[in-house]
Amino acid sequence: MRLAADLNKLPEFEHLTSAEQLARFCSSLRGTDVLAFDTEFVSENRYRPQLCLVQVATRERMALIDAIAIKDLTPFWELIVNDVGATVVHAAREEFLFCFRATGARPRELFDLQLVGGFIGMEYPAAYTTLVNQLTGVSLSKGETRTDWRKRPLTREQIRYALQDVQYLIQMYERMGERLDRLGRREWYREEVATWLGELELSETTSQWQRLPSLSRLSRQTLAIVRQLYDWRESEARQQDRSPRRILPDDLLVEIAKRGEADLGRVKEIRGLQQRVSDRYLPLVARQVGLALELPEKQWPPKPAAQHSVSLGLLGQFLTTSLNLVCVDQQIAPALVASANDVRNIAARKLGLLRGGSDEPTLQGWREEVVGRLIDEVISGKVALRVADPHSDQPLRLESWQHEPESPGD
Repeated sequence: MRLAADLNKLPEFEHLTSAEQLARFCSSLRGTDVLAFDTEFVSENRYRPQLCLVQVATRERMALIDAIAIKDLTPFWELIVNDVGATVVHAAREEFLFCFRATGARPRELFDLQLVGGFIGMEYPAAYTTLVNQLTGVSLSKGETRTDWRKRPLTREQIRYALQDVQYLIQMYERMGERLDRLGRREWYREEVATWLGELELSETTSQWQRLPSLSRLSRQTLAIVRQLYDWRESEARQQDRSPRRILPDDLLVEIAKRGEADLGRVKEIRGLQQRVSDRYLPLVARQVGLALELPEKQWPPKPAAQHSVSLGLLGQFLTTSLNLVCVDQQIAPALVASANDVRNIAARKLGLLRGGSDEPTLQGWREEVVGRLIDEVISGKVALRVADPHSDQPLRLESWQHEPESPGD
């Protein structure tokens, strides 16, 4: 373990390069009330990102864990799952997935600064540098954004960059946490992060073929081919540690399924296929189509629900404006509450313009507390929009409308 106080202008940190050092480090942090971390990885053209470095900060210490030198970081992931209070991160999709793949579990309490920012009226989604500047006044350099983190030894510039990514996390955690509690939104955040983590876990443990584009108009048998090709592609990509789309691009996968041809010669006739897919994969692709065509109808997947969208004209614009005003007043990011399309579709269902399907999550859970009766009141004419201060950044205001709307016969 090497202290880096001798490096000019770098804060003191511990550099962990062996499994023994990592084990001692993790043992010493058991029971820590708050631990912050970030990662550096390389993901280009790989099935999963290659973890290269983990930066860690507590209230008293900072460390760099060399994930190239230490192949198994399970002790660290088990530490944050079992033995620390709050785990502080920023935009933690990949950080969580590294942990979940190693342990199959979640940190006790994951405090994602980017997500919290949306609940306390800050920019959302905000970059780490933006949040640091707004909360601490420090302007960070991002000169190593495209660096190759697999190379060793790390340069002083790489080390400085890596450390600054965790240097301010706990300070920001304390300030943002205070504001989150002052607004009474700790439970809102926990509800949202639990939903988000559940979606990430599902994406890791189930086939995601239904996320491919342009599936809503395909027949059930064609969807069976899509599913077969997608799962084969995932298996190949995993074995070869390659990006799935490098093996078979999404658009070609769907086009092959539409053709429904298991004959290799007919498959090769698809325009652009041989220029974008290796010859060695083509017989395997044809084979997967054949396997899907042999499935009995009862094993075909159901058709996905059609995704509807309506504009509602001026009413849609008014609803979107109303939502934005409510969110500004409530100090919460509109993008976190609902998209404009969500709001329009819910209103369209209430007006009987869309039928079937379930409501979007806009009016469930904590979102109900934010937007509440907004859509109903807009539709029934119980709220009005007026110009409150034409010189303000927010010149418009929503107000309750006290007068009953006139009947058509008046």
